[in-house]
Amino acid sequence: MACDTKFEKRLIKGGFQLIAGVDEVGRGALAGPVLAAAVILDYKKIPKGINDSKKLTKLQRERLSAEIFASAKAFAIARVENTEIDRINILKASLEACFQAVKLLHPFPDHVLIDGNQKIPQLICPQISIVKGDSLSASIAAASIIAKVARDNLMKNYDEQFPGYDFARHAGYGTRAHQEAITKLGPSPIHRMTFQGVRTYQASLYLNVQK
Repeated sequence: MACDTKFEKRLIKGGFQLIAGVDEVGRGALAGPVLAAAVILDYKKIPKGINDSKKLTKLQRERLSAEIFASAKAFAIARVENTEIDRINILKASLEACFQAVKLLHPFPDHVLIDGNQKIPQLICPQISIVKGDSLSASIAAASIIAKVARDNLMKNYDEQFPGYDFARHAGYGTRAHQEAITKLGPSPIHRMTFQGVRTYQASLYLNVQK
């Protein structure tokens, strides 16, 4: 079952007009940036089938992403790189990406709906965090779709820059094949050095050097 606009309609009844949905992708990956999207839908032109990106096929996501770009009142995408993730931690990096995506929206929203249980620091407009919001709110689901498609395409490009890790297949997540590639090749410049799957490699390397 696709998402609906019940959250958005309640806010409209409360006097809000420009309501943005926000979601991030890549939080649990071992490599690459965390990427966030923000979307203000045109409720007269909502593409059919919008849902949590994880519940859609690759082809469905790509089709819907193009339709969202063509029909939305506004959309924006922002990213925080792996080096910054290592510096400030993944939670802060995810929220920073969400903040930057909202900042880039034109027109600027008067209310924001965010997937999860965290609120975006520094945001100057009202906001509501919704657990599993990408399965409930069409605006958040739309953001999840364009964020997922954008990050997958980015990881395909990284696959060409850093061959051997198969980033195009697993998008930087900790699959067995990815772990084996890290063990064989060592971390790439886009790996998150503070993450467990990469730290394990570093610890093993240190022990081998000490022997």
